[in-house]
Amino acid sequence: MIIWLNGTFGAGKTTTSKELAARLPDARVFDSETVGFMLRPVLNSVPVNDFQDWPPWRGLVVETASQVLDFVGGVLVIPQSVLVEQYWGEIHAGLAKAGIPVRHFVLHTDPDTLAHRIESDMVETGARQWRLDHIPRYQDALTWLRREAEVIDTTHLSPTQVAQTIASSVSSCATGDDSIT
Repeated sequence: MIIWLNGTFGAGKTTTSKELAARLPDARVFDSETVGFMLRPVLNSVPVNDFQDWPPWRGLVVETASQVLDFVGGVLVIPQSVLVEQYWGEIHAGLAKAGIPVRHFVLHTDPDTLAHRIESDMVETGARQWRLDHIPRYQDALTWLRREAEVIDTTHLSPTQVAQTIASSVSSCATGDDSIT
């Protein structure tokens, strides 16, 4: 199974993914951005604003996740913002074709709280402006994200509480519905 944590940049996906993986048996975090970092030197002659714009990134994320799950089984927690509906569709279809159940969650907070969290982040200070600049892009994507994922309002929740909410949701569905959401 894959638990995909979506949402805007700076929403707490990485922190929540670590908390979540620690709560679920046989779970590990797969940071799909590393696929983009791997492709940068290879595809530097094909300029893009975001490595997700390279079709090989989307295909390799699916293939890598599939290979990892075939090798070790368990659960992959993927903390990755995907704000382009077409890109999510390609990834989702690829995972479905590979027979991998996916639970898709969006970590959401109101814009003021999000901006405050980004501005207060002392770990990723170099990405601060980039994250702030992407808030409108996230807001634009919310319509389709609400259709495609379970939205969790994190405005008043810690990453630990968000991870517990997701773990409970996944556990309650494990006994019945393995459908891809």
